Amino acid sequence: MKRMFRHLVAALLCGFTVGAIAQQAYPSRPIRLLIPYAPGGTTDIMARALQAPMHEDLGQLILVENKAGAGGAIAMKDTANAAADGYTLVFINNGLVATTPILQKGAGYDGIRDFAPIGMVSTSPMLVVVNGELPVDDLKGFIDYARKNPGKLEYASAGLGSFGHLSTELFLRAAGLQMVHVPYKGQAPTLNAVLAGEVKLLITSPSAAMNSHITSGKLKLLGVGTPERSALYPATPTVSSVLPGYQAESWFALLAPAGTSPEVIARLNKALNKALATPDLQQRLNTFGLVAVSSTPEQLRERIAAEVERWGKVIRESNIKVE
Repeated sequence: MKRMFRHLVAALLCGFTVGAIAQQAYPSRPIRLLIPYAPGGTTDIMARALQAPMHEDLGQLILVENKAGAGGAIAMKDTANAAADGYTLVFINNGLVATTPILQKGAGYDGIRDFAPIGMVSTSPMLVVVNGELPVDDLKGFIDYARKNPGKLEYASAGLGSFGHLSTELFLRAAGLQMVHVPYKGQAPTLNAVLAGEVKLLITSPSAAMNSHITSGKLKLLGVGTPERSALYPATPTVSSVLPGYQAESWFALLAPAGTSPEVIARLNKALNKALATPDLQQRLNTFGLVAVSSTPEQLRERIAAEVERWGKVIRESNIKVE
């Protein structure tokens, strides 16, 4: 009996030791990082920029896997349904967790319930631009001008339910304006539309082409949607300085499946934040109109919850439906 007891104790101790070693060994094999879009886009570029520094810290390869389709929902569902072991992650923008599950019927996932936040990666301000020939010089001037022309001015978006569409609706509601929505197929046509004067207003994320037109005076940059002045456009006032409480910015982050252990999440967060602290990566992000931003998992969780509440309210109150 004593011998059996000793064997049982030894087996239990061995199990605890093996479990501890297994936990300490994470990661012990390559990690899949799913990208919800096709290669070459901003999300894909950022993910690939993180590969080398995170590999160096974690000691395992980060395998970028593009899984485009259904507006990003395919990669999100695959991640939500993956094993919660830290070996399948997804690189997201705020729309994928805050608006897609509401707007897209049958999206198949919940942006809060089905994921474990790892950390922020970057932010990008939404820019308020108008045609350079419009007789306004600042945001207040545009609001006054639009109020004198209710229902006569147009604004562009990259499509019904796009983040630019929602950001503009939030702006119009905050300013008490009535404008005509003209949806286009993608961001590039919206830029051409405001340059040609087909529309008067565009709220969208920055691009190299847009910056060049702002510099030339063909476009006027009136404000940024970030809570504070953007490091990318330090001379441009925030929209909230005229419309208190307004906030609209694109941001990007890493998520794991819900149920992933806090220890694994903490290890990934450490590697991610270390990568984001490198000047080389920060500079690379700046060239794409992005600012590196780190966070704790809990800070990201709070941010996701706030976004779901903010944009869900805009969608409901503006009665936005995507068929």
